[in-house]
Amino acid sequence: MLSPEVRYFLAVASTGSLSAASQQLFVAVSAISRQIQRLEAEIGAPLFERHARGMILNDAGRIFESHVRRSLLGMEQARAEIKGLKAVRRTALRIACTDGMAFSLLPALCSQFRQLNPSVSFNLAVGSVEQVADILRQGECDAAFQFSLHPERGVEVVGSWPAPVLIAMREDHPLAQAPFQLKDLSGWPMALPDRATTVRQLFDLACQMSGTFIEPVMTCDNFSTLYAFLQLNSQAITLCSRFSVLFQQTAPRLVLRSAGVDQLTQRTLQVQTVMGRQRSAALNLFLAFACEQLAKADSGPA
Repeated sequence: MLSPEVRYFLAVASTGSLSAASQQLFVAVSAISRQIQRLEAEIGAPLFERHARGMILNDAGRIFESHVRRSLLGMEQARAEIKGLKAVRRTALRIACTDGMAFSLLPALCSQFRQLNPSVSFNLAVGSVEQVADILRQGECDAAFQFSLHPERGVEVVGSWPAPVLIAMREDHPLAQAPFQLKDLSGWPMALPDRATTVRQLFDLACQMSGTFIEPVMTCDNFSTLYAFLQLNSQAITLCSRFSVLFQQTAPRLVLRSAGVDQLTQRTLQVQTVMGRQRSAALNLFLAFACEQLAKADSGPA
């Protein structure tokens, strides 16, 4: 059970203000303020940066929040184990991933795994690279699938595979079989991912290094939208990893081509878990299954 001061602390941390926490908890603002001051006195340090429009966690507050949430998750795991919910036959797995892997990869992996373990269910959270990292760091998921530009700290990397950025087009596109360079893409309508994605960041870097200017006809943070645009436009081009369309079935199928640029190879697909947390039997089975499927894909043609 949480003490009142810790419960109020979490409410203010998540809502960003005393008034919002008051509305959420149905507790007077003054009472919440007193409990947080008491908590800060016990810890011996302020936990928030106080502003006119709200309260933001400082470094000490973020450390305290992380430990509290991990403690809560430990309590949840203990309850689940006592009740027998950690058995493979009755398990819900929480998976976080970035948008590119939510298109076909994760739906296919979850579906195939459930054919072998039909009582396992999934809760899939899709977010940006930063959001997925926060979800995993706060222990709010069991595993994360994301593209990474550098070695990750504070997480356990279960598996890692090269995931270069490839040029995607329909199989009937004029460049589907013809040789081309990065500068040649400027003559075709390009639908690009949002600038916050790793694929776009690497592509922009490659264009900058080669002096290539490309103005997209569409920008979107949802790969399903970019894929649909290509399906409807035989001249269009987009960017993705082969993992993003590994289980793509609909026609016309996509052709993935390398642009032969080093900057577009500096990325890996990583399967990550919370460091030091005990895994359930179902999670171990799913991670082993997913890594096996990804390893098979990695050994196949690019």
